[in-house]
Amino acid sequence: MQKSVYIDGIGHPIIIARRKGTRSLRLSIKTDGTLRVTVPYGVPEFMAKKFVTDKREWIEKHLKPQTVVRANTHIGKNHQLIIKNGTGTRPSSRVSDTEIRVTLPAGMLEKSPEAQKTIKRACEKALLQEAERLLPQRLETISKQKNVPYKSCTVKKLKSRWGACDNHKNISLNSYLIQLDWALIDYVICHELAHTEHHHHQPRFWEFVERLNPNYKSLRKELKSKPTDIIVS
Repeated sequence: MQKSVYIDGIGHPIIIARRKGTRSLRLSIKTDGTLRVTVPYGVPEFMAKKFVTDKREWIEKHLKPQTVVRANTHIGKNHQLIIKNGTGTRPSSRVSDTEIRVTLPAGMLEKSPEAQKTIKRACEKALLQEAERLLPQRLETISKQKNVPYKSCTVKKLKSRWGACDNHKNISLNSYLIQLDWALIDYVICHELAHTEHHHHQPRFWEFVERLNPNYKSLRKELKSKPTDIIVS
């Protein structure tokens, strides 16, 4: 038996799992960043929560705080996040051209792990929708302006990179890019276009990038401060 909870001061979803044969409390980290505390039967929930709270220093050392996406947040270029409580028993979402509507069961907090999972998935859907519409157009425009051809463009969610270019000049752009200022987006596009000529990061590559985007150094520095994740302000 397991239960998802949210503990104030711990910026991560927490799963309390009760297991037969378990004699002590144990804290572990799942691949998606969720904290899992395994609890023997008979140990009350408040003790499990206290156990997690007491491990805060260890948690902070091993995990970055997760972003809590709240109602009325502006997502991407065009979307507004609207969160309401409804009569259903599970969270649901709907994405239009300008709105992300999330409906939570009565009593469910927007910061709870289950709510945040639904909210973030809906936001990612909206970002992908925007990115697929806007980024290929931007790439095509810059490619023609700079006279640097490419073969194809794919937009998708990437875990750690803003973009990629293979040896056949196929360019991939991260859907999270659409959250950034256009100047940063243009730098990433120029960076990937430069890889159509130079498949490395040696001086010749950076010289080519500078030819495409003379301000690349300051933009590159700024980009390093941006997470490949949902960005809220």
